[in-house]
Amino acid sequence: VDLLFNNAGTNIGATSVVDFSSQDFRRILDANLTGSFLCAKEAMTLMKEQVPIGGRIINNGSISAQVPRPGGVAYTCSKFGVSGLTRTLALEGRAHNIPVGQIDFGNVTTAVSAITQSGAGALQPDGTSVVEPQFFAGHAANTVHAMAALPLEANALDMTVLATKMPFVGRG
Repeated sequence: VDLLFNNAGTNIGATSVVDFSSQDFRRILDANLTGSFLCAKEAMTLMKEQVPIGGRIINNGSISAQVPRPGGVAYTCSKFGVSGLTRTLALEGRAHNIPVGQIDFGNVTTAVSAITQSGAGALQPDGTSVVEPQFFAGHAANTVHAMAALPLEANALDMTVLATKMPFVGRG
């Protein structure tokens, strides 16, 4: 195994904490965080045992791991968890030639963004909804490729990629 790209990302529409069901919360954490953990655990086991040892793990985070979006409690918690997972794996993988990094994407044109951008757009901290700028999924793929192409002695621990005009800095 040379590379694992954990690309989990599921969500529901904006829902307040008090209205969020425990079943939806668990389902989102299971997909976004637990799934990434289980895949990384298996990949790291193989990477440590193979000859030559090593490989690379890249986790798909989210800008929500840095700045939460209103009504996104489970998604935000899951992606904060992915950040912790990334750093833990990077620490444990270091001695085994397994660099681990995370890419926090903003609004990429995907099925998940179709949920958050549906109708009037994404809920903003002031209660309004705005259709936010997105960027082409091919640019996200190119970013993953660039990180994957690094030699194992180099690691991009974290990277943030978003549409130039997307509200992020100053959001909230």
